[in-house]
Amino acid sequence: MKRRVVITGTGMVSPLGVGSAASFARALEGASVIRPVTLFDASAFATRIAAEAADYDADAHFDPKQQRHLSRFQQFALVAAREAVKEAGLDMKAEDPYRVGVMIGSGVGSMQMAEEQRDVVRDKGPRRVTPFLAPALIINEAPAHVAMELGAKGPNLSAVTACASGAHSIGAAMRAIQYGDADVVVAGGTEAAICSICFAAFCALKAMSVRNDEPAKASRPFSATRDGFVMGEGAGIVVLEEYEHALRRGAVIIGEAAGYGATDDAYHVTAPEPSGEAGARCMSLAMADAGLVPEQVGYINAHGTSTEMNDRIETAIIKQALGGHARRVAVSSTKSVTGHMIGAAGAVGFIFAALAVKNGRIPPTMNLDDPDPACDLDYVPLAARGAAIEAALVNSFGFGGHNACLAVRKYQGK
Repeated sequence: MKRRVVITGTGMVSPLGVGSAASFARALEGASVIRPVTLFDASAFATRIAAEAADYDADAHFDPKQQRHLSRFQQFALVAAREAVKEAGLDMKAEDPYRVGVMIGSGVGSMQMAEEQRDVVRDKGPRRVTPFLAPALIINEAPAHVAMELGAKGPNLSAVTACASGAHSIGAAMRAIQYGDADVVVAGGTEAAICSICFAAFCALKAMSVRNDEPAKASRPFSATRDGFVMGEGAGIVVLEEYEHALRRGAVIIGEAAGYGATDDAYHVTAPEPSGEAGARCMSLAMADAGLVPEQVGYINAHGTSTEMNDRIETAIIKQALGGHARRVAVSSTKSVTGHMIGAAGAVGFIFAALAVKNGRIPPTMNLDDPDPACDLDYVPLAARGAAIEAALVNSFGFGGHNACLAVRKYQGK
């Protein structure tokens, strides 16, 4: 029998701040944090703006020795995981370590370290490469570091599905708990891709906004004048638990992780399939898994990247999945303020959706002052909205056609 899964802790490092509560509060305010790039010299690039995690200070969390062997995306994961575990009140001394898992995904891992050490090879030779390079690069070392810090010996993996990595990792964590492989899983996504090689790659695709003179207005999902996404960085981590396990230890329950759907477009390496059929099936699977009908969904945290094809096709996907209710549900893209956090995006969206359900406050889609006629749903433009929400969905779509959808229900006890 499928077991209930609840959320007992959240943690975040985002362009909006360090901490999930602080980041959610600033998302509700519609805070603008997109600025000229400072993490590398972007002067030669078509896109020269990003949503950096400017409030993050490595010195506040790691000593110099730790910083030498922990790459930025791994640091983000550890800091967010510490917050989530603390909020959950999880005491590993009281847990069977083989029943606690860690599942944290990323889209690209540490490209900054790859760039830095490539220069070392070129300028000083291969013998001068740091011995920390291999573990600093690879994506699975993010959940490995979290597991080592916690002493968690249960299932440990990373979903690597581009922009859907965080959502798929949370979905895998839900399944592990639902079907008895673990009682607790620390799950989410992390990314630190603001570097020259990643910018060069996405600029070559013409996927990023070139609104360099108006950075605060550059991320504009569902707008008629959108011209691409803005890169963000950070991590979103949650503690998921089997319901009875959470009750026994007196945990405060934030919400119920109720459903998960996953499909693939099987269409193109970067473009979404035009009909949106697979994306709609993904949303329907998440609702079915959660035991929801469309009319129970009060909010959708959209993938909403601010690219021409994604926003238009996601609108069609929502209409197919929710039918007539699509025009009554509130939809917003928090990427309008965080930028696109790639592998962390789905996890951050999941946290924002859970907090929206819990607090009855929906974050806005900023910069939506000129809606695209083809994007004609209620995208909560420009200002946050109060609403009683029974359930929310989180969409996350990645290059390669990877689709994930997560469902969150309001916790109402037994």
